[in-house]
Amino acid sequence: MAEAKKYRIKDEPISLDEMKQFLWGAATRLRGQIDAAGYKEYIFPLLFFKRISDVYDEQYAEFVCEGGEEYAGMQAQELVIRIPDGAHWNDVRSVTENVGQRLVEAFIAIEQANPGVEVDGRVVGGLEGIFGPKDGWTNKAKMPDHIITSLIEDFSRYDLSLASCPADEMGQAYEYLIGKFADDAGNTAQEFYTNRTVVTLMAEILQPQPGESIYDPTCGSGGMLVKCLDYLRAKGLPWQGVKVFGQEINVLTSSIARMNLYLNGVEDFSIVCGDTLKRPAFVEGSQLRKFDVVLANPPYSIKQWDREAFMHDKWGRNFLGTPPQGRADYAFFQHILASMDDKTGRCAILFPHGVLFRDEEQSMREQLIQKDWLDCVIGLGPNLFFNASMEACVIICRKVKPNNRCGKVLFIDAKAEVTRKNAESYLEPKHITRIVEAYENYSNIEGFSKVIDNKTILTNKSLIGIQYYITSLGNSKKYVFNDEYINWKAFSVEMHKEYSKLENLL
Repeated sequence: MAEAKKYRIKDEPISLDEMKQFLWGAATRLRGQIDAAGYKEYIFPLLFFKRISDVYDEQYAEFVCEGGEEYAGMQAQELVIRIPDGAHWNDVRSVTENVGQRLVEAFIAIEQANPGVEVDGRVVGGLEGIFGPKDGWTNKAKMPDHIITSLIEDFSRYDLSLASCPADEMGQAYEYLIGKFADDAGNTAQEFYTNRTVVTLMAEILQPQPGESIYDPTCGSGGMLVKCLDYLRAKGLPWQGVKVFGQEINVLTSSIARMNLYLNGVEDFSIVCGDTLKRPAFVEGSQLRKFDVVLANPPYSIKQWDREAFMHDKWGRNFLGTPPQGRADYAFFQHILASMDDKTGRCAILFPHGVLFRDEEQSMREQLIQKDWLDCVIGLGPNLFFNASMEACVIICRKVKPNNRCGKVLFIDAKAEVTRKNAESYLEPKHITRIVEAYENYSNIEGFSKVIDNKTILTNKSLIGIQYYITSLGNSKKYVFNDEYINWKAFSVEMHKEYSKLENLL
């Protein structure tokens, strides 16, 4: 006899660990039915649907207590998210046939009932398209009724109201799920997930302030935007007045970003789906909109982009020059620089190390140094990105530097500031603290940080690779030949396996 499912008592708190276990358990129900990379297409919309339905019920019940059913009905029309009749979670749960079609109808009804509001030349909030692509739900070969019904019952076991699961806990659970999907999906992960400890470092350096505007031109699932708000929350600073902007080329991923912000309690945001290089979403007249804080992890060295159009960019984003066709890194770089406020603007960008020294980009680096916008270059350790052993760097720029930094660049060699455990690499708080303190002190630390004047950099072919200015103290670790040989052999076997997979794929 099958074990009966247990359902939580309404308003009974859910621990974060329990929430994580439940969400991943629901996702694994799809194993064997669809590819792991497709989990997010189904689990995130269901999670969001259940959350907004439970919060709606919670708020409606409060209105009833205040003034009765008629009063509650009127007040419900003013809620941040409205759920029309027939489109509630419970309405879909009661259906036994064509469940996917009924679910899609509910999604569409909710999206249409919650349009965005135009404020200051941008659309704020709104649920249009937030549930992402809907074709998969009605494909019974891919998602038969019994699978969808089982997922709905999994989610029905838990009350996801604010009383049971506060916004900060829901946000953490959501971020956990993004990470798990990235890990499980393999090499598709990087399109929507950046190592959150690296993002924390970037937020700590940029120090967003209450009332500022924050922008991510390649926002993925919105993790960088959320981390900036987390920074304010952790400092006990008001974050509700922060204006959040993002653009993402992938339709589903942009929907995930919007869900992420809503589930983290953010309401004043504008996330647009589109190609940032081809059609920047945030403009004011003939210029790009300017922001106080910009942070991004642009796609690395893409080859398929419209270089010809960028060469004659009507937004003036080619002020340093036109990047080579094979690498669009400096196209994104210039877009970010052009999007920074002329007084308060500052940015943190994750890039491959090649942008620091490649010959074909020398003239663009030279002009960047001459403008004196480059503030700091931080070299990170290996394996901080899913399925990639590459080392990346964080580039910090400011339109207006403090007086003591003018005409200088700080280089930080943080390759050793990384911990690897259970096949996962991350920055510990002590690593982040050391890097941030070095940045704030803006001084020389042997083997770790060095301040170099712009004239020296310009005479050195405008090379801004860390290795040109900081001499490593070396590695004091002692190696045992037999142990290292075994490790080398294991890596060699793994490399040949991956090479065989690649050959088969090709």
